[in-house]
Order: sequence, then C-alpha cells, then structure tokens
Amino acid sequence: MADPTSPAPPAAPDAYPHARGDGSAYDRYLAGMDASMRQKVALTVAHLLGVGELADMGMGSGSGSFALASLYPHLAVVGVDVDPGMVARAAARYVLPNLRFVVGDVAEPCFPPGSVEAILDSSVLHHVTTFSGYDRPAAARALAVQADQLADHGVLVVRDFVDPGPGPVWLDLPADDFTGPADGDDPRSCSTAALFERFAGEFRAARAPADRGFPMARVTPGAGDPPLPPAWRRYACDRTHAVEFVLRKDYRRDWELEVLEEYTYLTQADFEATFTALGLRVLASTPIRNPWIVQHRFAGRFVMRAANAAEPLDWPATNYVIVGQRVGARRGVRFREEPCPAPTRELELGHWRRLDLDVVYDVVRRPGRTVDVVPWFVRDGALYVLARLGHPRPILMSAAAAAASVDGSAPVTWAHGALTVRQSDKPLGQTVEERLADFTGLGPDALLRFDRGAVYYPSPGGIQEEVRAIYVAIPPTTAPAAGSEAYGFSEGGPLRAMEARQLLRAAQVGGLPDARLELNVYDILMRRNMNVGAWIGAEIVVGDGARPSQCTTMAELAARPRRRRFRRAPPEASSGFMTLSRSRFVELAADGVAVGERTLEYALPSRMSACTAAVACLRRHAGAVWLGIDDDDLPASQCFDGHSELLVAPAWRLPRTVTGLRATEAFLRERLAREYGGVCGPLTELGGRYHPSPAVTPEVVYPYAAEVRAEGPGVRALRWVRLDDAVRHRAQLLDGHLRVVALRAAHALGLLGPREP
Repeated sequence: MADPTSPAPPAAPDAYPHARGDGSAYDRYLAGMDASMRQKVALTVAHLLGVGELADMGMGSGSGSFALASLYPHLAVVGVDVDPGMVARAAARYVLPNLRFVVGDVAEPCFPPGSVEAILDSSVLHHVTTFSGYDRPAAARALAVQADQLADHGVLVVRDFVDPGPGPVWLDLPADDFTGPADGDDPRSCSTAALFERFAGEFRAARAPADRGFPMARVTPGAGDPPLPPAWRRYACDRTHAVEFVLRKDYRRDWELEVLEEYTYLTQADFEATFTALGLRVLASTPIRNPWIVQHRFAGRFVMRAANAAEPLDWPATNYVIVGQRVGARRGVRFREEPCPAPTRELELGHWRRLDLDVVYDVVRRPGRTVDVVPWFVRDGALYVLARLGHPRPILMSAAAAAASVDGSAPVTWAHGALTVRQSDKPLGQTVEERLADFTGLGPDALLRFDRGAVYYPSPGGIQEEVRAIYVAIPPTTAPAAGSEAYGFSEGGPLRAMEARQLLRAAQVGGLPDARLELNVYDILMRRNMNVGAWIGAEIVVGDGARPSQCTTMAELAARPRRRRFRRAPPEASSGFMTLSRSRFVELAADGVAVGERTLEYALPSRMSACTAAVACLRRHAGAVWLGIDDDDLPASQCFDGHSELLVAPAWRLPRTVTGLRATEAFLRERLAREYGGVCGPLTELGGRYHPSPAVTPEVVYPYAAEVRAEGPGVRALRWVRLDDAVRHRAQLLDGHLRVVALRAAHALGLLGPREP
C-alpha cells in the first residue's frame, strides 16, 4: 500500500549525505526525505532520548529505518520485517554502524522482554488486522506483545490510520472528474463517484463475494438540503466507510491490491483504552491532517457532512499518532478528576478597570515567581537541553479542557517540559543551584555558567504570570539522576538530555505541547548563533503585494509613550469572564488502583471554551516579510511592569460553539476582518497546538499564519514591523502568544538562519 500522506516517492538513499556531524548535514539529509518521512521522523523522535535501541516494526524497504539511523547516530535502529527477502535486500542496501535488520513478525515476540527503549509501528498494524481475516482485535494483541518487549519508561509509537467512529454521513463526489465514462468500471479512468460505487461492493475483497462491501445509497437532495454542484452525486453511508474510501481514492494504479486492505481498525478512544490497559501512559494521541493531502486530494474533491447537516465535517485525519510510555505496575497511566468544592487557596482572582473603555478585566494571579531552568551543553556540534520527560499535568485533562479540543487531539496529561522553580525568599542563583543539586545530582562544580534568559507573560489576557528563564551551561551528560520530587503522584518525570532541534521539530508537528520549552530552545540556539534546523510543519506561503499601512520598527515601538490605563476594581464590578476551579486528581494504575492524588486549582473562562487561537498576520512587500502587531493594553502587563502597553498577537478565546477546524478558521477570518479590517488569503496551521501555562490553566492555543492581502477599516489597527526586526528584538515580545507565532513564522519562512559574526 502506498503511504497516503506522501506526496512524492522518497528520495533515493544516494541523495542522503552520510556525514552527520553538524546541523547543515542533518538539514540536507532531512531535505532529501519526502514530507511523510519528515513527519514520521519528527513525531517518533519527539519521544525518544536519541540513545538506546529502537525497533522499526514492519520496516518494508528499510528506508525509514535507514533515515532514523542516519539522523540519530547514537540510536541503535533495528528494522524488523516478516519477509526474509526484504530483510536481505535492506541489509545489503542500507549499511550503517548503528543499523541492522532482522526477520520477525511484528505480532510475535522479536526481542527479550523489557529490552527495547522504543518501538515504532508506522503504517503496519492495519496489515496485521487485514491479513488476519480483518480481525480487528489482532491489533490489540500485537500491541500487547510489543508492550512486553519495552524497557521501563520505553515508548511505543504507532503512526497509522484511525477509525473515525460510526455514524451516518452524506458523501458528495464528482461524477465527471476522470477521462472514462461517469459510470465506468475501470478504476484507472472512471469518475470518483463511480469508483465509490465499485468500492462499496468490493471493500474487504479477500472475503467471499457475499461478505464483501458495505451498504450505501444515492441521495437526491430535497428542499432545504445543501445543494449539489453540477455533475456531482450524494451518497448515504457510514462514516467509517466514507473515510476508508477517501483515504485510498487516489491510488487507482494498484486498486485491486488497495481494496484488499482495511485501513481503519481502532478508534482514537479504542487506541487510548488499549494503551492504558497494557500499562502504557499515553504521551500523545493526535489525529494528523497532512497539508499536502488536504490541499491536493481533499479540497474540491469531496464533501462529507453528517446526514441532513448543512455544514461539512472537518477533513478526516490522514493518519494518527499515539505514543505510550511503559511504566511499572504501581505507576499511573491515567487520571480521574473528582470535584473538590472547597475554596481556592493558591490562585487569586483580581479585577481591573480599563479607564479609557470603562471595561473590567478579570485576571488570575499565581503568587510567586515562575522560573524555567534549562541546563544545556553542546556535543558533536549539536545543542542539548535537559528537560523533564513525562511530567504529570492533570489540569490539562480537566472536564472543561477535554470537551474543548478543536482538532481532535486528546488532552496530554504527562508532558515533556522545562524544569520549573518557584522562587521563594532565597536569591535566584541560590534557588537554581539547590534545585539542580536536589533534582539532578549536578553539584556546583558542574554548573559552568548562568545566563538570564527569556522573560514573557505566557497568556496575559487572563493570567497574571511572568515567566523568567535561566540557562545553565553544564558538561555533556546523558541521563542525570532522576529527582525524588513527585508532587503527590507516583513519579514526577525524570530529567533527560534532548537534542534542541529535535524538540523544535516535535513542536512543529504537534509532538511538544509545552511552548515554554520551545521558546527557551529557540532563545538558546539564537543566542549562540546556531542553526535552528529545517522547518517541517505546513508550508507558509506569503505572496508579494503592496506595502502595509502603519509600518514602523521595533525601536520606534519601544520609544512610544508609556501608558497606565488600569485601576483595581471591586469584585462586584467583575465581568464574570474568568472563574477558578478546584479538583482532586486521582492517579490510577493500569488495574485501576489509585497510586497518587493531588488537589489542584486552575483558571478557566466562564463562558468561553478552554481554546485560544493566535494569529501571525503576515504580508510581503519588495521581498521583505512584515508582521502585524497589536499595540494593546492589558492589566497583567501593568501589574509586572507598572505600565499597561503591551505588543500582542491577534488572539481570541474561542466560543464553545466553535468545535472544529473549519469553524475555527471561519471564526478567525470574521474576527480579523471585523476587528482589524484584514482581508485574508490562506490560513495555515503554524505548527502544533501548545499549552502556555499548564500549571495554572488547561488553556490550549492553536497558532495560525494568515496572509493579509489587503486592509480596510476596523475597530483596531495593526502596526506592521519587519518580521526579522521583531525576531532580532524578541526581548520586546513579552506576550507569549506573539513570541510563539513570530518565531514559528520566521522559522517557517527561513528567517532564523545563523547570522554572520
């Protein structure tokens, strides 16, 4: 089966450089891969340490195993395939000191129990179910075998198709889009509508003829139904079967082989339940929509909607990634939230009146200072940072957050992140030194240099929190001793060395939800004038056009008059926008036994969802890219700085009625037009979603890039600065959302390369 996320065949191995010591070699190698392979590598290595042994199950030609071994020379990669001939050919073609190939059945034991640090199943488990007589439980049995082979804290990464779940849908398809007759039977030339009718009779073609196919029916639009374009047809069928078809409709050359396979075998909920039952802690559960596939094979090629619904459904996932981490019998794999109505004690809800607008803002304060401590070192030309691996973040799975996902991703409850210090009355340097000694075993002699890092407000619209970073240079290390601090849970997450550019790539494809760690990595790399690596998220296209209005520079913005536009307001003046919640989170092992618990407080908007959308407004003129910034006033800024003016990215909390990606993009277009007068071209997802302040709020942010093609009258005005100027003066980007979208946009557009000395 061809990988449906791949727009082109992978490059030949001879195109890949074998010198892997520096970032430029790495980027050249990455550029030689197709988009599917780059995404596969990024999503996989986001959860690896870059050392140990990785089993690439069902490796096929071996090119994927070769890619991983080439990119990560400290990782021992083992390609596994059931076909001895395939294994022999791969071993002869792909030769590296850290790569080997073995014959093995991915559904049977291939390695001793507890011996492998990572297992990757990329587009292989649906073969297990298909060639077991379409036995869907065969996938769960194979996962159980593989989980037993994982070492403690080893990870199992599955990248495959996902069943969208049952439910009646209407599927609209063109009947005049190929060279053959509209009702022809040749899959290489018939219309897409005719191909679907054929598929409905031959799906699961390895079964007896009487057991193949699925029910469907043509639908004639009635009064009030969404109209059909000319020469299109509407079909009623089950959603799973509709998705099975649209994922393979473009693979006509080998159609007779394609209809043998059943792509989908578990729903997202089934995957998550299977992993937790096997003692695997879910680190990621993310539907993926490959931008190339959406643009070239979905948009304008079909429309799917719930039966009798007016609005189309979101595009189906082109594939799905779930990552599970094996933990011991008395370690947690999921959380249960229990109401805890006692009054909050740590968080404080304050109210501030904006004098020029006579509007009251609610702001939640977290007492004390938050400090991100990022130890780092350079080895073999690459920057490594020490980060927490799988730190418990149960607030992110609160009921309000779980119901709010825009893209279908499951809440992350154990996430990678920076080591965080809550500063007390001790000096900052002493606090950091003691924290590192207690948590990592790194004594004072191992701390080579302290540098004050980025300072910003992660989510200043409703959270009064200032984050400061301290970068600590240390000697090269692999795995510092894990600290004992577990915060009431079974473990707090060990500290491990992670390659910095690997973390950035993970953030670009949704594998790193901690934006603070991402921002710190950007800052350290750029301070050292090091290569940030290739961008592998969606391509950002900004056409050349007219010069933006209200152009300025970061220096001019820094010199603008200071403002103080807020005064404290009494509680009775509150708008009721923010609310405080308190829950007891019980940590459960795979057998359902409680192994830890903690009562936590968190902030939520009372009438909006837990989702935010932030936008990098972009224009290009005479080759230069410009970024639209809002010069706003927020009480969080005045609380910390004494003045209220703050440069921010256009960002909005999403209404609870906005529940999908289509609806989110429509909402953003309307808001950009109404508030800023922006006429937008393409809206593009700007890397993966992120959590700005996971210890205070379950807020999840969806970043976008918007090409602003024209400007008209609006309620507010954007100030336009050159994007490279904004990045160069990023210390002025105190709004965390602005900092994220500016750096990601600059990265995507190639503006973050090393500067000449």
